[in-house]
Amino acid sequence: MENAFLLIVLAGAVLAGSALAARLRVPAPLLLIAAGVAASYVPGVPEVQLAPELVLLGLLPPLLYATAMQSSLVDFAQNRRSILLLSIGLVIFTTLGVGVVVHALLPGLPWPAAFAIGAVVAPPDAVAATAVARRIGLPRRIVTILEGESLLNDATALVALRTAIAAIGAGVTALEVAGGFVLAAGGGVLVGFATFVVVAWLRRRITDPVFDTAVSFLVPFVAYLAAEQLHASGVLAVVVAGLLLGHKAPLIQTAKSRITERTNWRTIAFVLENAVFLLIGLQAQWIITDVARSDVPLVLVVGVCLATLAAVIVLRLAWVFPARYLLV
Repeated sequence: MENAFLLIVLAGAVLAGSALAARLRVPAPLLLIAAGVAASYVPGVPEVQLAPELVLLGLLPPLLYATAMQSSLVDFAQNRRSILLLSIGLVIFTTLGVGVVVHALLPGLPWPAAFAIGAVVAPPDAVAATAVARRIGLPRRIVTILEGESLLNDATALVALRTAIAAIGAGVTALEVAGGFVLAAGGGVLVGFATFVVVAWLRRRITDPVFDTAVSFLVPFVAYLAAEQLHASGVLAVVVAGLLLGHKAPLIQTAKSRITERTNWRTIAFVLENAVFLLIGLQAQWIITDVARSDVPLVLVVGVCLATLAAVIVLRLAWVFPARYLLV
């Protein structure tokens, strides 16, 4: 009963925070993070610690699928060079750059651990960025590129993170890194395409909108788990399946099924996206407490965090402008 009550309170806080953000004309993610940080210090609020398995399996696949399914494959293909330069090139560039900065500030930290920190902060979340972009009226092409980047940059960052973690215990050669990346990318694309073929075959034989939507709830988890079992990128598998199913929806689904599915997935994405930001804020209290108890001086921790933030911003600017000339 206690867990059920907490889930209800969390859902209510997400809805209230989103409504308040819309009324105040501020990005909902920023308001929810601030509210979560404040709530984490309120007596009686339970400590929240998100397990990696919950995020990678419970939250990431449905969020990616919902975004991919509603994205335009045509727009994605037209801007593929910009999207790939940001989602692959920029993530790798940021991972290496932040690793160098962190290692310079913490010389005793092994290089693989420094690069692991870089991989964690390298992929920016595009939810808040696209929300602001739409509000201020940025060109559609820029919003499309930001959304496309958010679909693929997690895959690059996860491969980089796994490689860095593996290198902490044992040496990893450049050839092994390249081979792992090719396996993850190629395997993820193949699994995603196979998932699309199977689901498309089923949908041509389904006329009930409710049953069709129920099948779609399984797609992101099946694609993700199948790819991960083959040591491929589950993120890419989900994105490829979502893009292809969304693109072919008029041919393999009835109109009622498409409307029902998209409405349900928009609702799921809205709740999950905003819940994630609130949960991030709710973790602030125990994270700050653990940092204060550690042997590392607080001034050094704050300095490394600020330097990492500055490095992420500067490295993105340093990458975007030269990349633009390459595209031209």
